[in-house]
Amino acid sequence: MRKLEGKTAVITGGTSGIGLATAQEFITQGANVVIFGRGQEALDEAVTQLGDHSYAVQGDVTNQLDLDRLYSETANKFGGIDVLFINVGKGKLAPVADTDEAFFDDMMNVNFKGSYFTLQKAIKNLNPKASVIITTSWLNEIGFGGSSLLSASKAALRSLVRVASAELAEQGIRVNAVSPGPIGTPFWGKIGLPEKVLSGAAEAITAQTALKRFGNPEEVAKAVLFLASDDSSYIVGEEIPVHGGINAI
Repeated sequence: MRKLEGKTAVITGGTSGIGLATAQEFITQGANVVIFGRGQEALDEAVTQLGDHSYAVQGDVTNQLDLDRLYSETANKFGGIDVLFINVGKGKLAPVADTDEAFFDDMMNVNFKGSYFTLQKAIKNLNPKASVIITTSWLNEIGFGGSSLLSASKAALRSLVRVASAELAEQGIRVNAVSPGPIGTPFWGKIGLPEKVLSGAAEAITAQTALKRFGNPEEVAKAVLFLASDDSSYIVGEEIPVHGGINAI
């Protein structure tokens, strides 16, 4: 039997990279999947790729009315939620000395506040024994230059996983995190580095991984599937790294 047979999953940031790969993995394992993202064209393309067991809702995690609509449309379409994958995130780099308030607010609004209220507003729609997975990052454990807000927002999410686990465990709801390392997704092209610098950074990061390569989104999706399924039924409040052994070996 497929691991998510007949279950309903919601994925934010589901139109590309890890989110899209996870949506495909969930559908392969029998789930109906709702993807949430800002761009209607990207959502339409993703649904075309994913097929009949997918449904798209357009919106922004920083807009709480959009989050309300995400959950109301999901309830109308599929009922309660069995799996919530909070995956949307923004990655821009800037030294602490060059970070202004607007940049601070933008990063924290998307990465932490948006994810926080994505979870909060989902709670009343989660089925008993639902699984919540939040994307953190290997950067929340190291001092990577320029990543103060990215790292801090992901560290805040790691703390949220622990606290939400304590609060929701009585309902049988498990909350965990998946922590990607260097993964080959469109995310890297959006962090604001010139192409030459980005290429050099990628080479340096690759050299630090035990496997000497970037991972791919499908490898992260397998870890998310594990946390979403009953295979991880006794795992709660944890963060599973998928980082190729970077800074670990």
